[in-house]
Amino acid sequence: MQVQAITKNFPMSAQKVREVVRQIQGLSAIHAQAVLKVVPRKSARIVAKTLNSAIANAENNNGAKIENLKVKEAVAQTAATLKRFTPKARGSAGPILKRRSHIKIIVSDE
Repeated sequence: MQVQAITKNFPMSAQKVREVVRQIQGLSAIHAQAVLKVVPRKSARIVAKTLNSAIANAENNNGAKIENLKVKEAVAQTAATLKRFTPKARGSAGPILKRRSHIKIIVSDE
């Protein structure tokens, strides 16, 4: 049985989140939680929240045991980018791209 949790529109580029997400892919859920506690990145906190949500979904909705759960898939995808502009010299404007990402974690007991 597969259970997922999704965090949408997290205000960080998907490239930065992917560095953390790749570290937990394929690990057991308990080991992945331990790894995320010691990773010194801002994105590790939100990935840990998403993982905890997926674990809680598996326990409460399907009655799965946390010891049997494994991170089957963990991905970070790009979301809609906010486009802003900052003033530049001689009346021109320079673009600012505020990137966002979606984080999806699938845990399985198989």
